[in-house]
Amino acid sequence: MGDQVGKAEEYEKKAEKKLSGWGLFGSKYEDAADLFDKASNLYKLAKSWDKAGACYVKLANCHIKVDSKHEAASAYVDAAHCYKKTSAKEAISCLEHAVNLMCDNGRLSMAARYYKEIAELYESEQNIEQAIVFYERGADMFQSEEVTTSANQCKQKVAQFSAQLEQYQRSIEIYEEIAKQSLNNNLLKYGVKGHLLNAGLCHLCKGDVVAITNALERYQELDPTFSGTREYRLLADVAAAIDEEDIAKFTDVVKEFDSMTPLDPWKTTLLLRVKEKLKAKEMEEDDLT
Repeated sequence: MGDQVGKAEEYEKKAEKKLSGWGLFGSKYEDAADLFDKASNLYKLAKSWDKAGACYVKLANCHIKVDSKHEAASAYVDAAHCYKKTSAKEAISCLEHAVNLMCDNGRLSMAARYYKEIAELYESEQNIEQAIVFYERGADMFQSEEVTTSANQCKQKVAQFSAQLEQYQRSIEIYEEIAKQSLNNNLLKYGVKGHLLNAGLCHLCKGDVVAITNALERYQELDPTFSGTREYRLLADVAAAIDEEDIAKFTDVVKEFDSMTPLDPWKTTLLLRVKEKLKAKEMEEDDLT
């Protein structure tokens, strides 16, 4: 391993020397690029991730000097994947450079893929606001390239995180939009009840029983099979429990649903928020009596 790092450093020094010397236009950058590439690979083999990342960035700069945008973008992606092991911030920076070059080159599907990767890195760093920004960019770009499944994956992330940040209306609009799109697609049709359930849960968090009732009517019109599902029954029964301010009923309804279809952490969090509001309302009324 030490031997690989030593060799890598030699190649890197030779590359730097090429760049500082004289040479026919372009040729010195191409020669240096070849040496940086060898150095990067050796650093990678030695698991010296930061050095490999930095070397790939130098390689990208050589490609930019000779206007090889495709190669430069690839080098930035390689740099990002090395930095991912040590620094999300550096990885994101490299991927942003790569995406800009891909957009310049009209490689929009690839750019969308890396916008999604940037969003995932922000998500892993718990930076939800920035994750939303890049999932949205990915969704827009996938949509423009008509890669609907990937666009919807990104949109669902935006909806999920928006609800976490209590931006319920935004989530509702996204889930309802995906549900409408999915109805016309035989492969996606089975997921409609899940999207409508998610939208309904966001309605419940807003605490407006009239809006929830109206939404359930709209969902039935949208998909006549929805009223026969357990998802519909959960939303309708929870709405009734909120209207009646009945915490015991709320708890029983959720428990019954969860025993058949285990609730994921996101749904559990939203339902707990609904329950807390219901409890607060009950306490408020107890104080008044």
